[in-house]
Amino acid sequence: MSTSTPDLGAFSVSLAVKDLNVSKAFYENMGFSQVAGDGEGYMIMANGAAIIGLFHGMFEGNILTFNPGMSQGAQPISDFTDVRDIRARMVEAGIALTTDTDPDETGPAHIACVDPDGNTIMIDQFFPKPGTASD
Repeated sequence: MSTSTPDLGAFSVSLAVKDLNVSKAFYENMGFSQVAGDGEGYMIMANGAAIIGLFHGMFEGNILTFNPGMSQGAQPISDFTDVRDIRARMVEAGIALTTDTDPDETGPAHIACVDPDGNTIMIDQFFPKPGTASD
């Protein structure tokens, strides 16, 4: 297994919520502001470096989310560990993926797994693989 530590990118918690507006108001009262989202199915809320995604009807349960190619301040990063490289490391370590991606593709992609305690982890890359023609 590779000894280099991959940079998983920005970290957030994706919450499955019952009512977007009620959840938005709750987190605004805590000091979060909406920074992205359509307001229909999801909203991304931030307070400093803390990011919470509010998702209605998109998935069951809460998800730990990492975004390669994105800083914690939600800015694109040009030099980052591609999701396919993270995937290869995980597969080599024997981690079973619940959602996989084609390791030969170069565009945006995501993978997911479940940790030993049943928590879903998603690695969701919005950007093409660094150094590719589509980059």
